[in-house]
Amino acid sequence: MKSEARSLNTAPIAAPPAQVIALKVTPAPRRGQRWLRPLLQRLIPASCGLILLLFVWQLASMSSKGFPTPYATWQAAVTLFADPFYNNGPNDQGIGWNVVASLQRVAIGFGLAALVGVPAGFLIGRFTFIAHMLNPIIALLRPVSPLAWLPIGLLLFQRAEPASSWTIFICSIWPMVINTAEGVQRIPQDYLNVARVLRLNEWTVMRRILFPAVLPAVLTGMRLSMGIAWLVIVAAEMLTGGLGIGFWIWNEWNNLNVENILIAIVVIGVVGLLLEQALMLLARRFSWEK
Repeated sequence: MKSEARSLNTAPIAAPPAQVIALKVTPAPRRGQRWLRPLLQRLIPASCGLILLLFVWQLASMSSKGFPTPYATWQAAVTLFADPFYNNGPNDQGIGWNVVASLQRVAIGFGLAALVGVPAGFLIGRFTFIAHMLNPIIALLRPVSPLAWLPIGLLLFQRAEPASSWTIFICSIWPMVINTAEGVQRIPQDYLNVARVLRLNEWTVMRRILFPAVLPAVLTGMRLSMGIAWLVIVAAEMLTGGLGIGFWIWNEWNNLNVENILIAIVVIGVVGLLLEQALMLLARRFSWEK
């Protein structure tokens, strides 16, 4: 019995059958697939949104008398952009010249706002006394509608042309001031302590420490200001008249050219989008976040 038990204990144990693990090898994407898939992920939703917009537009034209269809607007756009820069006198110029005139007014008002707003933001963020002095004024004037400043501009300048630029200036200065001031206040205190140790004067501190650190915040304020300026110029030109995309829209409404009004809306959106994207690219270029 003992021998039988010993033989049973010493019997070799059979090894389990070997398990074969199949690994699924995913082929590497080709060069064309690397950029094709992200492109399709952007184009397909955008195309669906455009189709939805055209469908709603078509329904609106069918349910409202006098509202043009997308096809009729497209035909009017082909005619309009066949010669966008014609000039038949001061009151009869192409849509291209009207957009250029509006951009000139925006550039003047926006440039003046940057020249005043960015230094003011630096002073508010750097000095507590100036911040306590100017913050109540900013809080009081910032919520005022931009068009409320247009009559003040007409009274001060006695002409419509500077009044439009004045309106752009007063409405686009606030985002620059606020964003610049907040950017200065968020600078680490260690930077300023190093400046005190090195005994740098205030101009050197502003130029070598504050401005490079605050530049992304300044560009963000400029991007917000540009969007507001481009919104306001259309309404301001409707009230002041003259050459400009806002007055051109009002003139087309008086002539009952609704197709041209819709075309102008698309043009305003495209120009505003290009301006914003240009400032966003500039902000990313100087941003610390990579």
